Amino acid sequence: MAKKQKAADGGLSGSATHLLHRVLQLALDFHAEAAGPTGLTQRQYTVLAAAGAADGVSQSDLVRATGIDRSTLADLVARMIAKGLLQRERSTTDARANTVRLSDTGRAALSEGGRPAARSDAKLLALLPSKKRDSFLKTLATLAAAADAAEAPAKARPKPAKKAAKAAKPKSKAKAAAAKKKAKKASKRAKAA
Repeated sequence: MAKKQKAADGGLSGSATHLLHRVLQLALDFHAEAAGPTGLTQRQYTVLAAAGAADGVSQSDLVRATGIDRSTLADLVARMIAKGLLQRERSTTDARANTVRLSDTGRAALSEGGRPAARSDAKLLALLPSKKRDSFLKTLATLAAAADAAEAPAKARPKPAKKAAKAAKPKSKAKAAAAKKKAKKASKRAKAA
């Protein structure tokens, strides 16, 4: 009887975390290619999009919105302030905290950065059959919501992702079309982030 041979990749082709990492690397490469050497990185664009969504956000808010860890985000924000993309101000609600907001230069960079982000997203999604793209985005959104829920304080945790998705399921074709349009806009904003 022949012995079962180990997969050539050491079993990595069955590892969700490994596969997600590979796809992330591909997405970052697509973004870098679309943005060019002088454009925003994907993370810079994400931070600008999150900062632009609200006027004067805390770095804790940016951590939650972007998924970038606190120390990396602090370094990134400091570099973006030095480049003139963001401005830091003392919080009006918490004297111990600072908030960041887009500068005029950051607002222009955010506007310009949307095109490379959209191109890289389109290039990545084009690798999937068109019928699977919506499902792929919904799966990613479900995973992101689960990550957010896991990080939320116990008292403020939202419904589990499965229940939230079921509750958000539209009841009619008109509602389904409106929800799809809303999801597409949210996807564009997320991609821009």
